[in-house]
Amino acid sequence: MKKAIIADDHVIIRKGIIHILGGCNELCEIDEADDGQDLLEKTRKKNYDLILLDISMPGRNGIEVLKQLRIEHPKIPVIILSIHSEDQYAIRAIKSGAAGYLTKEILPDKLVHAVETVLSGRKYITSSIAEQLANQFDENMSKAPHERLTDREYEVLCRLASGATITGIAQELYLSAKTISTYRHRILQKMNLKNNAELIKYCFDNKLAD
Repeated sequence: MKKAIIADDHVIIRKGIIHILGGCNELCEIDEADDGQDLLEKTRKKNYDLILLDISMPGRNGIEVLKQLRIEHPKIPVIILSIHSEDQYAIRAIKSGAAGYLTKEILPDKLVHAVETVLSGRKYITSSIAEQLANQFDENMSKAPHERLTDREYEVLCRLASGATITGIAQELYLSAKTISTYRHRILQKMNLKNNAELIKYCFDNKLAD
């Protein structure tokens, strides 16, 4: 029997996932972490067979934590379980080493199946993610502007597109408003956009905003 840990800053989400995974015969124990730092500390003290990781958490986001996990625990599979659609983060997560990417709208039986698939040593890739990955290898396909952004810049981009303010994003990410403003400036430069209106339009046109 195997052990897993769930990292999500919402208690109700963690408890709900634990309840659902009670139907997974592969697992005997599921621990909890309320943010990325808590997760890293617990994985340094205890061995796990699977990690379920949210993207949008206070402090370091899930992609940054995933990259750190790949350095410290390269053999532990990580499933990203997020509110964000596959179009927004799936490819970044898979490229960063995730064994699977699921949205929180997934049906309970699908979640159990995904966990069992990953615990068996395979990746869990949906057909839509597989299609996106295939498109990445199309040599004739030019790189989209948002793909030039760093993970943190991309996170700020998505939050700005959803209507969040500079101050609000700064509070959520535990950064200064000046730092977020700098990220915004870099985003506009890299994507050749003039203002937030163009940024929001780009995100909706490319299905990067909910």
